[in-house]
Amino acid sequence: MTDIGERLLSFMGRRPRLVLLLFCLILWTPGVFSLPPLDRDESRFAQASKQMLETGDIVDIRFGQVPRYKKPVGIYWLQAASTAIAGFGERTEIWTYRLPSLFGAIIAVWLTFWCARAFAAAETAVLAAAFLGGTLLLTGEATIATTDAVLLAAILGAQAVLLRVYLAARGGEPVPRWIVLAGWAAFGVAVLVKGPVIFAVTGLTALLLSLWDQDARWLKGTRPLLGLGLVLLMVAPWIIAIGLKSHWQFFQQSLGQDFVTKLQGGQESHGAPPGYFLALVTICFWPAILFLLPGLVSAIAHRREPALRFLLMWAVTWVGFELVPTKLPHYVLPTYPALAIMAALWAMAPRMTGGIWGRIAIYAAPLQFVLGAVVLGAGLVWLPMKYGHGFPLWTVLPAIVFVVLTVMALYRYLSEATIPAALLALAAPLALYPVLTAGVAPALSEIWVSPRAAALVQRLSLPSDPPPALAGYVEPSLVFALGTETRQTDGRGAAEAGTAQGGLALVEDQEGAAFKTRLTELEAQAKEVGALDGFNYSRGRKVHIRIYRVVASTETPPPPAE
Repeated sequence: MTDIGERLLSFMGRRPRLVLLLFCLILWTPGVFSLPPLDRDESRFAQASKQMLETGDIVDIRFGQVPRYKKPVGIYWLQAASTAIAGFGERTEIWTYRLPSLFGAIIAVWLTFWCARAFAAAETAVLAAAFLGGTLLLTGEATIATTDAVLLAAILGAQAVLLRVYLAARGGEPVPRWIVLAGWAAFGVAVLVKGPVIFAVTGLTALLLSLWDQDARWLKGTRPLLGLGLVLLMVAPWIIAIGLKSHWQFFQQSLGQDFVTKLQGGQESHGAPPGYFLALVTICFWPAILFLLPGLVSAIAHRREPALRFLLMWAVTWVGFELVPTKLPHYVLPTYPALAIMAALWAMAPRMTGGIWGRIAIYAAPLQFVLGAVVLGAGLVWLPMKYGHGFPLWTVLPAIVFVVLTVMALYRYLSEATIPAALLALAAPLALYPVLTAGVAPALSEIWVSPRAAALVQRLSLPSDPPPALAGYVEPSLVFALGTETRQTDGRGAAEAGTAQGGLALVEDQEGAAFKTRLTELEAQAKEVGALDGFNYSRGRKVHIRIYRVVASTETPPPPAE
């Protein structure tokens, strides 16, 4: 088995980009095309991008009638472009908005290979890239229309060039100017996608390395004046345009409110203490978690090697994300490539280093691997029973394959055959992730409230109806499904809108009393024509939505039935 594993890895090293592309497409594309629009960030991004196409305004960013001044414009440009090209005029299919994330994640995996290739063999580099691509966290980000997969690709572009510059200053090969400028271009893309986040990774990595070495002269190799000029040339036109268009409100909201609020406290109920990301890494970094602890301890033990020192300082930026009060699982994704490379280095050449900590790491890693597998396997069983129609029998076979591959990977690891263990561990998500994203998740009807509500509205609407009014349940996924002109209000507002224009009102039970009271005050009539129950996972509570047809005040009520 060891020889087979080495031959297979050698084959992968000879055709790395093709192998990695196929690996990623098998893992990710089922979710891209199958999952309904998610709340809340994905649907907000997609809806704002859709409005950019509808208005032709590529400067301003809006969700409905409200400015969306939290993130720069880069991701909206990419999503609008992908939908304009792949949608063929159709703007309501969520998968077209997910293509930038899919391509961004693929590029990130390729760049991880290129990054590791600066100092490691092709087999090690391709294993590191596959480790990153197989993680549950990147799989999630590759399949939804948000910023983070594209941001990861941009940060990796900058980090890979910075690594080469650092190694060149310590006797490595000189870095051509065009590669350095390509790194700065990636830096500019990162700024356009998510503002100052890249400074927390690339900037902090460079600072920590300079402090450790007590030498910052190597940074001259980055050609900072030329590079910063290129970044300014890339971002300044839009910055000036949005500043003028928004009367400089964009910067007040994105930097003064969104960014600063995240640093001061938990934003939008996403606060968590330090250690949050560490607690999630067993699941989010699975299956490469089997090699993470030994790889990290080994890198610390061999920190005098410039490449490992760079990776360690890159990984240390994790601490900065832990210290920020606002936390979401994807915040630490930019550190995952460094962790994946260190894990691959150890898997290719396992060494008992680091004394007692090295021994602890080698035997703790399998426990993490098993825990992650148990949680994922339990999700395959529990989710459809809780939010669907029971455990689907067709998932039994892939579940058995997943268990067998996981057990075999664990056995080979404990037998000190780390290369076969790594390949078996990477095969396990191939059996599981597509089943979860394309089979199990779309069938969780209880949580997909918006698609069911939109289908009801389509069935109940009349050609003359105005856009429906939403009260109580106003999740972005429903706005994306129903259209930009959908009225987002409360119970009283839905009654007033219906009285003025007629049409449908979707009223969640918490707003039902206010809706009926206001109808009575306006002496208006409404008839319940539909209803649905579900679970709002964004708020963590059950919802009951009633759909009313409201008679406009200018309409003559129909005569009573005889």
